[in-house]
Amino acid sequence: MAFSNPAKNLEALNLGDGMVVVDFGVGSGTYSFLASRAVGSGKVYALDIQRDLLDKVQKEASSRGFSNIEILSADFEKPESTRLRENSVDAGIVSNTLFLVQEKKVFIEEIKRVLRDGGRVLVVDWADSFGGLGPQTEHVLSEDNAQKLFKENGFTIEKVLYDAGDHHYGFIAKLEKSQ
Repeated sequence: MAFSNPAKNLEALNLGDGMVVVDFGVGSGTYSFLASRAVGSGKVYALDIQRDLLDKVQKEASSRGFSNIEILSADFEKPESTRLRENSVDAGIVSNTLFLVQEKKVFIEEIKRVLRDGGRVLVVDWADSFGGLGPQTEHVLSEDNAQKLFKENGFTIEKVLYDAGDHHYGFIAKLEKSQ
């Protein structure tokens, strides 16, 4: 098994042409670029708090011809910081981001706010601290606790990814908004 396989992980989200996707915590842009291909005429919002990462992804997206990626700065610990419309997104990606966010409930509420009913989120995060890579042990959010966080906020766990990558866990959470 590879350290992590974003393409394989993203397959579980079943993205299709015309969909709107948010990459919450774009990092190097890997998931955004893969999602961009998968949604074709759709749109990918690449969000991060780190301006230098956003600039890098913007530059790479332009040079590689990804015209459906929009770069946005957002602080996931502040309500509505994404500035995206309510119920405007089909799917979300949260990869190696959840452990970084202190205000996890605020973050989950924002994901919930922008997702359409039935919207799905791919969550991939560190299962442990490994040789100086990833988070410090005390910052690791266990898979059980991550799933619990989503379940307590209106999501069901639709699928568990048993091979999300070495030292990682993954799952798909589906939003069931109450009418």
